Amino acid sequence: MLNRATSILQRESVLAYPGIGSTRTGDSPTGFKRTDHTVVVGHGYEAYRQLAEGILGWELQRRSGLKVTASSPRATPGVRVVNGFGVGPLRVNAPCEVIWTREPVPGSVPQRAGFGYGALKGHPVTGEEAFEVELTDTGEVRLVITAFSKPANWFYRAGSLATGIAQRYVTAHYIASARELIS
Repeated sequence: MLNRATSILQRESVLAYPGIGSTRTGDSPTGFKRTDHTVVVGHGYEAYRQLAEGILGWELQRRSGLKVTASSPRATPGVRVVNGFGVGPLRVNAPCEVIWTREPVPGSVPQRAGFGYGALKGHPVTGEEAFEVELTDTGEVRLVITAFSKPANWFYRAGSLATGIAQRYVTAHYIASARELIS
């Protein structure tokens, strides 16, 4: 018997919002709320590499308290993932598809690694989110989270205050998890 997240992964669904891939370029389409978080979480290539692997292998989401069900153990374009937030019957499943990835490059400074994914039908919001680790030319390691979104339907629009609180809560956990991944 398939669990609910696995059955969501197998549904036919397409990305249906303007600006697909815009988190890679730093742009966002008109009418979407944009969110940018950049936080220094460590120093040096080894910390960068550890966080890059944690991001690309879904560990950032798992350690942040999300239940992750993915069609691949690593983020690559076309991979589908369902992030579950909450518990039991109160769990909200958020299906996404990976749009782009950047892999770490040994010895190259500065650089970024990570991925961006877009919301599929059934996600509470319409839009895109990206998780990257940046290694600066001074060796600083930064977690960079970029998103643009708007509520997917009237139900989530009505609960936009709660959705905003949930997004801030999860972002704080992403930052703590990033620090944990490199310690």
